[in-house]
Amino acid sequence: MIVAFTVALIFILPLYWAFILSLGEPGAPIDTIQWWPTAFNFGNFSRIFTIVPMQRYLINSLLVVSAAVPITLFFASLAGFGLSQLPAFLRSQMVQLTLVLLLIPSAAVWLFRYQILNWLGLLDSLWALIIPSFAASNPLFVLLFYWAFRRIPNDMYEAARLDAANAWTIWSQLAMPLVHPTSVGVIVLTFIMYWSDFVGPVLYIFNPQFYTLPVGMQLVNQLGNENYALIMAAAVFMTGPVLIMFFILQRFFLTDLSLANLFEKN
Repeated sequence: MIVAFTVALIFILPLYWAFILSLGEPGAPIDTIQWWPTAFNFGNFSRIFTIVPMQRYLINSLLVVSAAVPITLFFASLAGFGLSQLPAFLRSQMVQLTLVLLLIPSAAVWLFRYQILNWLGLLDSLWALIIPSFAASNPLFVLLFYWAFRRIPNDMYEAARLDAANAWTIWSQLAMPLVHPTSVGVIVLTFIMYWSDFVGPVLYIFNPQFYTLPVGMQLVNQLGNENYALIMAAAVFMTGPVLIMFFILQRFFLTDLSLANLFEKN
């Protein structure tokens, strides 16, 4: 219990400190770590909207995640389900291939993705940020669903086939309702991935009208280190939705069937 509390405290302290700094006076120097706010300038959160067009960036980020999250969930679950239904030898080979893809650094695909987006005519648009979701966004999500579907007894699949259920029916009406913890976990991870993506907008978007919140955060940061209050206000504003989503959805996947248990073999 003490160890768990200590670990939780270590992770919470930076968030608490960022919130305390976000309430400070703009331009005030930071000499020491502040454990209690010297001022309560909640206006810093509204001020960042006047310094940069944060409202436009917020709308863009919401559009990206609202499209990318369900698309990722759909294709990652389909791929994971298909992988789980392959014959043993072919399934083993495909899982190994997916693991290899997982090891490839993201920087290695930047140029190829740029060329593909250029050929499709999707550069300098929000679609440039959404398109990766049609490939399940990350091989890890496919593996998570694969491990989850493999935990479902084969007898249930066989019984569904005997009832003349096709693959689509088995996936949608049998498999997916049984892997809610994995689905929620993938939703959270996908949301964080696209919500905090800074490289994508920088590489594939040139019109400031299509920038997202991470770029807006960097623009606020360029004001200089003397504006810690505004920088931290932007950081808290950007981190807030992630924390809210986690606290709302944690009860769905922090259970006995948590994501950690999905790594266990049948």
